[in-house]
This record gives sequence, C-alpha cells and structure tokens, in this order.
Amino acid sequence: MKPISKQEALDYHSEGRPGKIEMKPTKACATQRDLSLAYTPGVAEPCLQIEKNPRDAFKYTGRGNLVAVVTNGTAVLGLGDIGAVAAKPVMEGKGVLFKRFADVDVFDIEIGSHDPDDVIKVCQLIEPGFGGINLEDIKAPECFYIEETLKKTMRIPVFHDDQHGTAIICGAALINALEIAGKDIAKAKIVVNGAGAAGIACAEHFVSLGARRENTFLCDTKGAVYKGRTEGMNAYKSRFAQDTAARTLADVVRDSDVLVGVSVRGAFTQQMLKSMAARPIVFALANPDPELAYAEGLAARSDIIMASGRSDDPNQVNNILGFPSIFRGALDTQATAINEAMKLAATRALAALAKEPVPEYLCRVYGVDRLGFGAEYIIPKPFDTRVLQWVAPAVAQAAAESGVAQQPVDAARYREQLQKRLG
Repeated sequence: MKPISKQEALDYHSEGRPGKIEMKPTKACATQRDLSLAYTPGVAEPCLQIEKNPRDAFKYTGRGNLVAVVTNGTAVLGLGDIGAVAAKPVMEGKGVLFKRFADVDVFDIEIGSHDPDDVIKVCQLIEPGFGGINLEDIKAPECFYIEETLKKTMRIPVFHDDQHGTAIICGAALINALEIAGKDIAKAKIVVNGAGAAGIACAEHFVSLGARRENTFLCDTKGAVYKGRTEGMNAYKSRFAQDTAARTLADVVRDSDVLVGVSVRGAFTQQMLKSMAARPIVFALANPDPELAYAEGLAARSDIIMASGRSDDPNQVNNILGFPSIFRGALDTQATAINEAMKLAATRALAALAKEPVPEYLCRVYGVDRLGFGAEYIIPKPFDTRVLQWVAPAVAQAAAESGVAQQPVDAARYREQLQKRLG
C-alpha cells in the first residue's frame, strides 16, 4: 500500500458530507401516519411502557445497539493531548469501525475537560441512553481511575479500548506465539515497554492468562520499574515493580522470552533482540512507526516471531479484532459489565480462530497465495469476517456464565444472526 498523503486524508474527511458518520431512521417516515407513530401521539405508548419497566428501552428503542464513544482528547493515537474537538475525527473513525465490523451504532461524545471527575459525571448522566460506554484516548493514570469508578457505579458495560482492546489482541497473539516457540507462559520472562494505559493493561492481562507477575517486567521512559523507585511512579506501575538490579530497557531485555512494545519508534534495537533467549517473541506495536521495523527484527534473529501494529506486516495486532465483536456480545446479552471472564473468552476465541483453515477470499484481500497458522500468521487478519462469529458468541457465553448477562442467547442461533448482520 502506498503512503497516504496529507491532502488525500484531508479530502477524504471533507469531500461531500463532512465527517465519516451520519444517523439514519430505521422505520418508515413517509406519511402522516408514519409521523404520528414515530413521534406524537404514537411515541407516548413506548414511553409509558418504559416508565413501567426501564428494561423495555431495549425492546422499543435503539439503546441495545448504541455505544457512546467518549473522550477528552488527552491521549489521541500518537498525537498526544490535542484536545476534545481535535479528537473528533478519531472518534468518528471509531464509529465507522463499530458499524463496519459489528453493526453497532455509535454516538461520539467529546468532553471539553481535563478533570477526570467531569468525564465520570458525563458518563453517569448519559447512561440511560446507551447500551455501553467505550472510553477512548484518555491519558494514564486518569484513565484507570475513570474506568474503575464507572465500573463500580454503572449498570452498562464500560470498556477502555486503549487498555483492554490492546491487551486482548496482544494476549491472543502471545498465546499462539508461545505455542509455536514451544514455551510455557508460566515460565516465560516477559518485558513490556511502555507503562501507560496499554502497557499496564497488557501486563495485567498476561498475568490473567497465566504469566507469573514476578516474571513480568515493566519499563517506561525512565527505564525499569523496580522496587524502591520513586521517580515517575504510580500505584498501577508499582504492581510490577521488581526486585532487580536492572535499570535500563536493554538490561531488562537480556535473556527474556517476550518483548512487547507499546511505546515509541526506535525504542528497540537489533542488539536488544540478539540478547534475548532462544526463539524470542517481539511485538513492536508503536504506530505508525514501530519500536523496530519488522524487517530489522528478522535480520537480527532468524528464530524470531514478530508482530507489529502495521497492516503491511505479516502479524498485525489491531484492535479492530476486539472491540466491535466484544461490544456486540455484551450488547446482545444486555450485559451489565465487560468483565475479566469476557476478556479472556475473547482472547482465547481469537487465538483459536488463527488455527482454523483460512478462506480463499481472505488470501485475495491480502494478496497472498495462502495463509496458515505459523510464525507469520499468529493472529487473524482484521478483514476476517469470521472474527465476529467467533468472538461475540464467546463473549456472550462468558457473560452468561459469569452472571452479568441479563438476556442470555442461544449459541447456535446467535451465530446465524451474526452472519446475517454482516450480509
């Protein structure tokens, strides 16, 4: 794929109707009778039903298929704190992905405040209108406080995709990479570079998948997170403070089995990779430019299993594989939360799908003769339409088994419904 020019990107967003999303009615509104049903007087009947039973909002309105994508613009993609209004194109883009990959409707909500309590208050106040909240591009450590507070106080799913979406996809890739490398997650030395929302969530998710906390090392811009360090620390980083003499990323990486980067371009070197254990696993996920280019990683180690966030590399860790299908499963069961069981179910479903035979259409999309489970295919491709049919039912089942589903679904029938949703 040739590079996208600045003007091409601006034209894409501005030509025709500005922006990327719009709202369309789902019922006829062409006659006087239609109008009377859509609005007054007919609309009073569902209002009165919902007043008697608030859950009927899922029956008579679009609440059950509507997610609020909420940001304050403090940590936008690789752009940083650009503010709420400048973040709107990204939030609209998120809406496009929700609709395209899982047929979920979105209203994007940009909050003009750096105060995390303002974000919390807005989300709490709009709860009656939505089936779920997707927190987006909010900086750490405020994002942790916001999500934790909302989970305790709200009865709809709240999901910070920068944290958990990244962790879920990374976790699926890690499960398969470890299997290919012949390594046990409980014995693997894992290094995560980047101690913001994504990095800490990845480390925590790896522990949930079976990694040992004492074998999981965290690094940030100041180097290793170790016991006794005070500079740049917070409660979330402290969970991974290790009793180690290592102080730099290069020190920590030595003899490690896994190196995950959610940091910045150039953070990894070929020398670091050469110091790792046999059959190393390296995920360089900084976007648009990874910590180390895929080709450079392969040049450094012939036995490496490598992934990046780029679509032009073989193993792309992309959140599209997660959040649309996860919310689909949560919404369709009217779940009150997206809990740890649901995240683990999504991770394992993605990992399992990568081992299935790959359809011909997908090979054509990516311009290859074949795709199959191995070092260059450890995770499904973003345009694999089967992702929805694998992940959403797994999430729905986990929601039911963990007690947060208010409306459990029949698995076989649900898969058929999902297939129809994407045509």
